[in-house]
Amino acid sequence: MPILAKPEIIWTALIYLSLVVVIGVWAARRTRSAKDFFIAGQGIGLLVTALATMSAAFSGFVFIGGPGLTYRMGLASLFICIPVSFTAGLLCWVVAKRLRLLAGVREIYTVPDVVYCRYRSRMASGLAAAAVIVGTVGYLGAQLKALGILIESIFGTREIFGEWSLAMAMLIGLIIVVFYATAGGMVAGVYTDLFQGALMVGAAIAVFYYALEAGGGLQQMAQSIIESDHFGPGHLDPLGAIPIFTAMGFFLVFAVGNLGQPHMLHKFFMLDDPRKLKWMPLIVGVTQTLCVLIWLGIGLAVPSLVAGGKLAPLANPDEASPQFLLHFTPEILAGIVFAGILAAIMSTADSFVNIGSAAIVRDLPKAFGRKVADELFWGRIAVVGIAVSAAVFAYLYGDLIALLGTFAFGTFGAALGPALAIGLNWRRVTAAAASASIATGLIVNLVLEFLAKQTYFEALPKPPFQTGVLPTAVSLAASFTVLFAVTWWTSRNQEPEIDEDVQLVMDL
Repeated sequence: MPILAKPEIIWTALIYLSLVVVIGVWAARRTRSAKDFFIAGQGIGLLVTALATMSAAFSGFVFIGGPGLTYRMGLASLFICIPVSFTAGLLCWVVAKRLRLLAGVREIYTVPDVVYCRYRSRMASGLAAAAVIVGTVGYLGAQLKALGILIESIFGTREIFGEWSLAMAMLIGLIIVVFYATAGGMVAGVYTDLFQGALMVGAAIAVFYYALEAGGGLQQMAQSIIESDHFGPGHLDPLGAIPIFTAMGFFLVFAVGNLGQPHMLHKFFMLDDPRKLKWMPLIVGVTQTLCVLIWLGIGLAVPSLVAGGKLAPLANPDEASPQFLLHFTPEILAGIVFAGILAAIMSTADSFVNIGSAAIVRDLPKAFGRKVADELFWGRIAVVGIAVSAAVFAYLYGDLIALLGTFAFGTFGAALGPALAIGLNWRRVTAAAASASIATGLIVNLVLEFLAKQTYFEALPKPPFQTGVLPTAVSLAASFTVLFAVTWWTSRNQEPEIDEDVQLVMDL
């Protein structure tokens, strides 16, 4: 059925976009300084911070990319979701308290600021800024591509633009994101997170119910997939159609790599009272678990519906969520979920363009001993450059949203995770070790990803990815190895010097 025949969905989406504009305008009036723009004035309460943290991780990557990845590789995609059971606690217990306390004693707006305070090294903070920029382009690109696919489904742009439909839909989404981010900065992002988080938790439960109903229950869905010539029993195998190294790589990257995600860590700088952190794992863990129901429900329902002839095979697996919502849920629920996914993408995109612009305007200049005169103005200019670069990269990447998101997530985790998670808890880690670890994680990940994707130079060797090993898992392991090795070598004779206030935070 053409989308125009379902006006409730369009009206719901348009109402949501209107709310986005209102929040953006309201936030712009509250954004008067760089501190407001980058960390929302450090005055955000527990619930908003927790939902913002959840929303930063669960966005287009989960709601659009997750079911698409399950459609392609089966239940093995859930190795990405399994760490949700403990990552919220790990994140809060290992790094969150120290990040928030550091932000209370120093002017800290970004993760590279933290790296500089801990190691007193411009090189380490500059490399961290470079890693943030590269990861931001990849992760923001995944959000913009998800937004483009969603706009295609809601407004039927394919009938207007033909083969250029996705590009034009992404352009529309890009314009919305740029306006939103440049107007309200992080203030707009966190309050959209509040709206989006509450909306998506309820919508995830409802969608899971309709997924079970459309597929006839878990047993019937499993039977349909097993008997299908298109999927077969391997689709429900714990490893699906992927090697065990790929599954273990997913688990490693999304469990340990979670400690280096700046779009999540950034939220802890905003919390008004660090004593409230004790409740964060509960709120984040429960809401993330409920949102994963969309991944599981649609991921199983769509293959079973295709197997049963109730839905045509998907040309693009990333269309699994939009197609299910359009055809198998009530229109008002579809409209709410579409609006919720739009909110998730918008809030996460806002987070990324802001941390990316901060890396360009604040962190890189500081690494070279410079300071930008008007950070708020130039931060808004940098937003445009980051967003355009991300859209172009995502369009040219040419693969599933979840795989693009995995590359970006792995870049952050490999480059920043060891230096932060280990460095904030072990005083022997040196600046040289942190710099070497960040550089290793960033460079190894980029090189392996290029070798895995490139088709221009056939003579170049293929990376371990060809045998099932994820490039991001290799780069994460290499980064940790280098951190420990260089720490051992450089701290043999003398323990690194750490500023007194930073040492006090580490000892708490």
